[in-house]
Amino acid sequence: MASRPSKSNPALDSFTKCLAEKKLIMYGAYWCPHCQAQKKLFGNSVQYLPYVECTQQTELCLEKKIEGYPTWIDASGNRFSGEQSLQKLSEITQCKL
Repeated sequence: MASRPSKSNPALDSFTKCLAEKKLIMYGAYWCPHCQAQKKLFGNSVQYLPYVECTQQTELCLEKKIEGYPTWIDASGNRFSGEQSLQKLSEITQCKL
C-alpha cells in the first residue's frame, strides 16, 4: 500500500476528517523530517489533518509535554510517539481506511 496520492483522494479525505472528528492531533515541527514523512502519507488530504506546529504554538506544546516529533495525542490523552502508519492511526481511532 505505497500509493502516493497527488490529486484529491476521497477515501483518504474521509479518513483524515474522521481522525479530526475523533480528536486525534499530530504535534510536530516544520523542520522535522519524520513529521514531513508523516504528512506525506496523507497526500493532499493533509489539509484536513489536525496538526499543531510546535514552533508556532510553543506554549501549547510545552503544556502537552511534547518531547519529540511527531507526537500524536488522542481525545483520551493517550500518546503515540514517532511516525505512525495509516493502519495504526486507523486502529487507534477506529476510523475506516
